[in-house]
Amino acid sequence: MIVDRSALDRIIAAGGFIGAPTGSAPDANAIPIPKEDADLAMDAAACIGCGACVAACPNASAMLFTAAKVSQFAKLPQGQPERYRRVKAMVRQMDFEGFGNCTNHGECSAACPKAISLDHIAQLNRDYLKSTLRADRRIVSEIGAG
Repeated sequence: MIVDRSALDRIIAAGGFIGAPTGSAPDANAIPIPKEDADLAMDAAACIGCGACVAACPNASAMLFTAAKVSQFAKLPQGQPERYRRVKAMVRQMDFEGFGNCTNHGECSAACPKAISLDHIAQLNRDYLKSTLRADRRIVSEIGAG
C-alpha cells in the first residue's frame, strides 16, 4: 500500500515546528515540565502521520493528525510563543488541502495505530477559538487607538 503524505507534510510545514533558535541541546531537566503535560505531549508526538485517520473518517478529515501535531507543542513551554499562530496556520493549510470537517464520529481515533486520543481535537479547537478571539481583541484595540 502506498500513501501520498504530501498534503500532511504541507500541514506540518505550515506550523508544526518551533521557530526559536535552540542552539545546542540543553540538559533534559533544564526546563521543568509537569509530568502530565510531558505525557500528553509525548502521546500527541506519537502520531506517525500514516493517514489512517483520514482514510477512516467518513468526512476525510485530517483533524486528528493536525490536532496531534498542534498538541505536541501546546503542552510544552517551548511551543508557547507560536502557539496561536501555529494552530491558525495549520488549520488554514488543512482547509486549503481540501480535507473535510470533523464531525466527531471517532472513526479516526479507532483506526489510529498509535491510539491518538480525540482529546487532542478538543485541544486544537480550544486553541483555535482562543487564536480567533485574540485576533478580534487586537483589531478592536487597533480601532480604538485610531
